[in-house]
Amino acid sequence: MNTGLLQKKISELKELVRESGIETSGELEQLEDKVQAFSITEIAWKQVELARHPDRPYSLDYISRIFDDFTELHGDRSYGDDAAIVGGLAFLDGLPVTVLANQKGRTLKENVHRNHGMANPEGYRKALRLAKEAEKFHRPIITFVDTAGAYPGLGAEERGIGEAIARNLRDFSQLKTPIVCVIIGEGGSGGALGICVGDKIYMLENAIYSVISPEGCASILLRDSGRAKDAAAMLRITSTDLLAFNVINGVIKEPSGGAHTNPAAAAASIKEILLKDIASLRSRNPAVLVRYRNQKIQKIGHWNES
Repeated sequence: MNTGLLQKKISELKELVRESGIETSGELEQLEDKVQAFSITEIAWKQVELARHPDRPYSLDYISRIFDDFTELHGDRSYGDDAAIVGGLAFLDGLPVTVLANQKGRTLKENVHRNHGMANPEGYRKALRLAKEAEKFHRPIITFVDTAGAYPGLGAEERGIGEAIARNLRDFSQLKTPIVCVIIGEGGSGGALGICVGDKIYMLENAIYSVISPEGCASILLRDSGRAKDAAAMLRITSTDLLAFNVINGVIKEPSGGAHTNPAAAAASIKEILLKDIASLRSRNPAVLVRYRNQKIQKIGHWNES
């Protein structure tokens, strides 16, 4: 359905009614509201589909295009390694940086290995270990977020998934080194927040960021899993919404049709932002960075109704 054309026709009809003096009892306004609601729902769901597109570039696709000499490091030095979160050292135009990222798989074998990008506690503890190492050696931290959420399995609960994410939220907020986060696909709940506390947070144009998936929201709040499209619109999960709420610092444009149509161009857009922000953040006093980072975090969720 071409909602833009419908809205145009309704506007023309309203003008005709106004000129002729016909009484419509608000019917045209009601129709216009329905078309607008439908349009918002379709736009939100389109972004959900693009964020989950099977050909969409994943973190390692961007890392290979943006950085030089990426060396992956493994293990949390407590339980084991978690392939759902990758981390390591790299160079951004010659500058040493630490890169942390959620990583999904494309094939069945890869998804079993990566656990569909859903991290266990050891993944978040590995990320924190590498982040503190970056702070020690004054390396900026860059994170790529792309996960439906943390893994909700029994083992994850037994090993303290909630504690691991909470510790990351606390400690990342206090790290005395620049942190730039980029949501490249799905930013799902605490699973995303575990590596998404930073001085600057960006979303790719067709990425999503939400406390719960549209399907989960539809099942719990709307009592109908088939209303996922309605839930997506209600949750306000698009990059445009999150920018309006000041949850993120900016939206990174994607190639027409989505990042999967031209991964190199999408990577170039991300790199441009990283180079600009890292240069700016490195010039600031680390203590000032932490203060402003915490002020930014504390403002999220404040809402004034007029």
